[in-house]
Amino acid sequence: MKKIFSLLLAASAFACTQEKVVEITISNPSTTDRTNEITEITSDAIAKLKGETFIISDNTGSQVPYQVTYDNKIIFPVSVKGGENVTYKITPGTPEAFKTIACGKQYPERVDDIAWENDRIAFRTYGPALQATGEKAYGCDIWVKCVSEPIVDMRYKTELDPETRAKIAELRKTDPKAAQQLSESVSYHIDHGNGLDYYKVGPTLGAGTSALLANDSIVYPYCYKDYQILDNGPLRFTVKLVYNPLTVKGNNNVIENRIISLDAGSQMNKFTITYDNLTEATPVVTGIVLHEPSKDYQADAAKGYIAYADPADPVNGQIYVAAVFPEKVNEAKAITFSDKEKAERGADGHVLAYSTYTPGCSYTYYSGAGWSKWGFENSSKWFDYVQKFAQNLNEPLTVTINKFKSKFKKVKGDIKIEVPPFLLFRLYFLKLDQPFQV
Repeated sequence: MKKIFSLLLAASAFACTQEKVVEITISNPSTTDRTNEITEITSDAIAKLKGETFIISDNTGSQVPYQVTYDNKIIFPVSVKGGENVTYKITPGTPEAFKTIACGKQYPERVDDIAWENDRIAFRTYGPALQATGEKAYGCDIWVKCVSEPIVDMRYKTELDPETRAKIAELRKTDPKAAQQLSESVSYHIDHGNGLDYYKVGPTLGAGTSALLANDSIVYPYCYKDYQILDNGPLRFTVKLVYNPLTVKGNNNVIENRIISLDAGSQMNKFTITYDNLTEATPVVTGIVLHEPSKDYQADAAKGYIAYADPADPVNGQIYVAAVFPEKVNEAKAITFSDKEKAERGADGHVLAYSTYTPGCSYTYYSGAGWSKWGFENSSKWFDYVQKFAQNLNEPLTVTINKFKSKFKKVKGDIKIEVPPFLLFRLYFLKLDQPFQV
């Protein structure tokens, strides 16, 4: 039996190990720089990691936050200049803790509100408890904010605190002025340095809600019946809403399903709408309420957007609203309510985008808002943002997932190699003081 001898090479030698890598190339076909734009890939891209925890890093080696969504997408922010491309890598490892940016929840203590936010803006919609009161609030509400961290939950808890509400009730009996001061100190309708809710929805489409048309009349969806939160941060909030049956052209069992998602860094929610039991193609509108007569709006069917500047408040500034459509829009225009409807709805009209809903398909669009005290000095700045958002939808970032690779990685260290005797003679004549590489 031949003896096997061990040969220990110099400490400067290099060992070869395997490093699992998934490379993702992001290309920007537009001339506009895209900064921290949320991009998604399917979880299939990392199937060969076989359930290992993983890290996403950019071309500088820095970790990038990510989220695995309810529909098995991996989303993460990318930055790429116009006309260029960048590469991101996915490797096994334990990621850093990510800061929560997009989040939300239901508030049964506040008539079933569902409220959500990111680092730019916040929204809420209304539920069964509000509908039971008889109050009509059909559309989506806006909470403006001027801080990047989540604030909505804190604002709800502060205003709805049982002890504070009880104290206000007692003070109203003895000291109405003090009661008013305490009420204002906790109210989310007053800006305490982080934003507020001063947008008026009422019985309108509010901030970009969609609705079917029946004989040129809007079939308002009212409040949601059921809800399911599908994603809750750190980068995306998603909620599914199901509504009570609607009556459309004699069909009294049309049920709307509405999925709303908001990503970190964006002013715009993504809406995906389907209607159950609808049997024929039906006009659908997406609208923004005109609270007062105004010409400070844009409605462009060809470019696929509507945008509006709400009347400015002398204290709180101005709210801007928009909706953007990736698919063809039949028409976009402002309509004025009749005098009777103005009185009923407390508004002057709507800016509307007209499309067609086909049974069995989904209707997708984006709707959101901005604030003059947080990034948009005037309506012109807002309109520019909306136009660029629409353009970017038409020129999306392209994602190329390179094949799963096992790369060789050089690692310094001692290598112990088993050498058969017949090779020793030959090795004798080698300069073993030189680094030996594999």
